[in-house]
Amino acid sequence: MGAVIVAGVVVVGFAISEALEAYEKRGRPQVRPPPTLPETRPVPETRPVPEVKPVPVTKPAPPKPSPKKRPKPEPAGQDWPPPLPPEVTERNRRPECEPRPVNHRGGHDPHNECADKIPNNSFPGWDVRVNGKDYDGLQLATLTLWDVKTDNFDKHSPHSQKFFARMKLPELQREKRLAEACGYNFVVGVKSAAHKAALEKLDRNLNIEIMDWC
Repeated sequence: MGAVIVAGVVVVGFAISEALEAYEKRGRPQVRPPPTLPETRPVPETRPVPEVKPVPVTKPAPPKPSPKKRPKPEPAGQDWPPPLPPEVTERNRRPECEPRPVNHRGGHDPHNECADKIPNNSFPGWDVRVNGKDYDGLQLATLTLWDVKTDNFDKHSPHSQKFFARMKLPELQREKRLAEACGYNFVVGVKSAAHKAALEKLDRNLNIEIMDWC
């Protein structure tokens, strides 16, 4: 009986051993990992886009006026001198060019009376000093200065007349230059046609007038 039990145990152990060998020969069943689900990421939170409002356009402030450009108030009443003629305003305003009445040179009353009677003389009874020279008269309306010659030219001989005209010519030419430098015309007044002709023969640029009032 004991032999039977031992034999049974051996048979059972042999059977188990064969089963294990058969199992190893077939290979162990592969264990597949459980399927993984796709990775899920958290959905980002969406926020509403803020509304963009247009920025109001502001106009630039007007520039302030410069104090240098403020108009100067015009003087009223007698605070400013009366306007000069256009010719006087446009010429050189040197102080020596402004006409100034001065006393007649004494000792020759007929000469002074003839000068005072110059038509439209602006300063009768006076000489007029312009550019350092005393003239016998001034017609402001035409800006004309006068030098009056009251010599009795016709009583001299032709030779003396020529000498007399040549002697007076340089001073007349100088008076003309001084007058024109200040914008004035210049006229020489004479008493006779012979005197006029003698001076014109020497200088055609001189303006010579016969004084029929002397």
